[in-house]
Amino acid sequence: MIGDRVLFLDGEALVIDKPAGLPVDRPRDGAISLENHMSNLTFGFHRWPKPVHRLDRDTSGCLLLSRNPKAHAKLQQAFEAGTVSKRYLAILDGVPEGESGEIDFPLGKVSTIEHGWRMTQDPAGKSSRTAWRLLTVQDGRALVEFRPSTGRTHQIRVHALEGLGVAVLGDPTYGSAHKAGMMLHAATLIVPRAGKPDVAAEAPWPPRFNDVGFAEIGRESAATDEAEATG
Repeated sequence: MIGDRVLFLDGEALVIDKPAGLPVDRPRDGAISLENHMSNLTFGFHRWPKPVHRLDRDTSGCLLLSRNPKAHAKLQQAFEAGTVSKRYLAILDGVPEGESGEIDFPLGKVSTIEHGWRMTQDPAGKSSRTAWRLLTVQDGRALVEFRPSTGRTHQIRVHALEGLGVAVLGDPTYGSAHKAGMMLHAATLIVPRAGKPDVAAEAPWPPRFNDVGFAEIGRESAATDEAEATG
């Protein structure tokens, strides 16, 4: 039940741990989407909550929804102002060079009959920046932390492939599909609010990461590095 995946709840905001495979918007194929679960996310309100941002269909983790129009506008402004902190975890299908850095190049959309649409580096595109840090390596694959400071479509997936030279494991568009799914997880979301406590949520470790060999070793490494980063 999607109502059991609540990470944060107050009168303005709701954060859920979105499962991988669930689209935020209703897809053209008519498949089940988040909209089909909205009646289970009202928690005493008559109005359905509304997504403030988007996660890709195959990405799991922290998804923020507003609970009223005034809150929606305020939360959207935080994203537009760049004050929202987002932390993603990804398993890459290889090991990038180096241990940390920032990927900074603009992204634009391209489309072909053969492959459909995708995002790619484009000098005429929108500015896109992502800080990254290598957390651990196992069996020729890397667990990497990504902290995007912009919110472009497919940003982390393209920055992994074109910036680090290694695709996210299981990415069907920028890499190769995997039976366990795409290994990208929105682990942490923090939205500051004037005069109120932050909207702050931490999504649990995704089970599909276990399926490809990143269980306790990945979780412990990420937790240790997060503690060191925050002092």
